[in-house]
Amino acid sequence: MSGHSKWHEIRRKKGVLDQRRGQLFTRLARDITIAAREGGSGDPSMNFRLRLAVDKAKANNMPGENIQRAIDRGLGKTGEAELETIYYEGYGPGGVAILVEAATDNRNRTVSEVRAAFNKNGGSLGESGSVAWMFEQKGLLTINRTPGIDPDEVSLLAIDAGADDIVIDEDSMIIYTEFSNLNAMREALEAQGISVDSAEKVMQPKTMLQLDEKETLSALRLMEKLEELDDVQKVYSNLDVSQELAEKFAAEA
Repeated sequence: MSGHSKWHEIRRKKGVLDQRRGQLFTRLARDITIAAREGGSGDPSMNFRLRLAVDKAKANNMPGENIQRAIDRGLGKTGEAELETIYYEGYGPGGVAILVEAATDNRNRTVSEVRAAFNKNGGSLGESGSVAWMFEQKGLLTINRTPGIDPDEVSLLAIDAGADDIVIDEDSMIIYTEFSNLNAMREALEAQGISVDSAEKVMQPKTMLQLDEKETLSALRLMEKLEELDDVQKVYSNLDVSQELAEKFAAEA
């Protein structure tokens, strides 16, 4: 399973996604703010990235006033400091590549916190370009496997619509496509009556790295510490995690 989808599955099983709703809303708001600023429009129908961010916020029950406030900040209407997206690159235990996406209004604070997390958890922050070449930008769609969803049928529809990779687990389907094709893929599936739970931009590793149990669990702990940082939006890696070790880590307190 791709690093991103496996990591999301582990976090979901640990209950982290629901426990930290306040932090989730902060991250969703930052996504909206950056999308509005970089897209130059506060209208989701005219700004595809903003549409993705707003749809994700609504799916997580974020209040409408919070969404509008985040859009206004992106358009410079609130007087708040401007947010920028920064990627930090580094290595974790066993040499696993880790890419950290942050949204910040204070670069010095963020890099200090990210470096400390790496250093305290068996990793090291690298130079720009040290691991980014190991990842490529993709569009990711998630479909919940509700009754009536035939994974084989959905897979065929997705392939026809330009899917690059399809991952099927016990309760969802993860579909990867070129980011430029994400909206067309979503519309094609929805036109066939397939409900898309989420659609987003991700960084997918080109190749995966397998480590022993001790290094795998240590790398997962580092990723967890990084994702707990206030300024961090997402954490990606090329770590190949077996289902057994994913379950073991998810069971940790």
